[in-house]
Amino acid sequence: MSAAFLVSGVLFCCSVNVMILELQIKADPGSANLITFCQFLFVAVVGFMTGTNFGRKTRVIPLRHYAVLTTLYFVQSFANNKALSYNISMPMHMIIKSGSLVANMILGVSLAGKRYPASKWVSIFLVSGGIILCTLASADDALKKHENREMDVDEISSTAVEKDSRSERGGFVSLCIGVGLVSFSVFVAAGLGLFQEILFKRYGRHSQEGVFYTHILPLPCFIFAAESLIQHVHVYNASEPYFSDVLMRQIPVPRLWLLMLANVITFFGCSSSVVSLMTICSSLTVTLVLTLRKFFSIFISVYWFDNTFHTRHWVGTFFVFLGTLLYIDLSFVKQWWPKPKQS
Repeated sequence: MSAAFLVSGVLFCCSVNVMILELQIKADPGSANLITFCQFLFVAVVGFMTGTNFGRKTRVIPLRHYAVLTTLYFVQSFANNKALSYNISMPMHMIIKSGSLVANMILGVSLAGKRYPASKWVSIFLVSGGIILCTLASADDALKKHENREMDVDEISSTAVEKDSRSERGGFVSLCIGVGLVSFSVFVAAGLGLFQEILFKRYGRHSQEGVFYTHILPLPCFIFAAESLIQHVHVYNASEPYFSDVLMRQIPVPRLWLLMLANVITFFGCSSSVVSLMTICSSLTVTLVLTLRKFFSIFISVYWFDNTFHTRHWVGTFFVFLGTLLYIDLSFVKQWWPKPKQS
C-alpha cells in the first residue's frame, strides 16, 4: 500500500474513531472497560486470522517479551480509556496525549542515556507549557462553577446548594483524576515505545505478530472487571433501538451496539494503518501524521460536540503543536518538494 493511502487511513479512521468514542462516552460515561474489552477482542480475532494465519505462522519474538509488552500496552490502554469516565473533555484528553514527546525525552534521558540538542528541549518546554496552560484553564472552569453555585445561596434552598456544591467539588477532583490517568498512560506508552525499539533491533519488525499478541494476551485480565462489563452490557442492550431490514423483517438493534461495532472497526483501521505506515515511513513522518490527526480531532470535538474551549485552551493547543513541529524538525519535508529543473 502507498504512503498516501496509509496517511489517509490514519487521518480518517483515527478521527472517526475519536468521534464515535466521544458519542459512546457521552451516552454511557462508565463504559470505558467495555469499550477497551471489545477493541482488544476484535483486534485479537482479526489478528489471529491475518497476523498468525490462523495459528500456522511461527512466532518470532519470544512469549516472555510479549508478556512485558502486553502488560505495558494493557495498562496504557486501560488508563487512557478509563480517564474518559472522569470529568475531562475529549479535546483536553487529546492535548495531554500530545505530551508523549515530553515522556519520551524524560525516559530516554533517564533510562536509555540519550542526549538531545537544545532545540528539542525548547520544543519540550513549549509542549509542557501548553499542556499546563490547558489544564489550569480547565481547572479554573471547574472552580468557577463551584463559586457560581455559592453565589446563588439566596435564590436556591440550602439543601440544593449544598448538593450542587459537593457535585462541583467532585467535578474538580474528577478532573484531576482524569488528567492524572491520561498523564500516566502517556508515560507508560513512552516506556512501551522504548521496549519496542529494543525488540525491533534484536528480532526485526514483526508488526502484525505484535498486534495479535498484545491484544490477545490481556483478555483474561478483564475477568477482574467482569461486574462492570456485565453492568454496561445491560446499558447497551437497553439503549434506543435502530431498526434495520434483515430478510424483509424489521429487527431492532440497540444504537450503542452499532456505535461499538463502528468503534472497533475504525479502531482496527486506525491501529493497522499506523503500524503499516511505520514500516515504510520514518518515525518523524509518522509523528507528523499523528500530530495532524490530533489537531483535526480537537477541532471536530470542539465544534461538533460543543465542548468548552476558551482562549487559554487555544493558546495552550498552539504551544503544544508548535513544540511538536519544532521537535520533529520539518527540514525533512524538503525532500518532498520537486527540485527545480536545470537548464
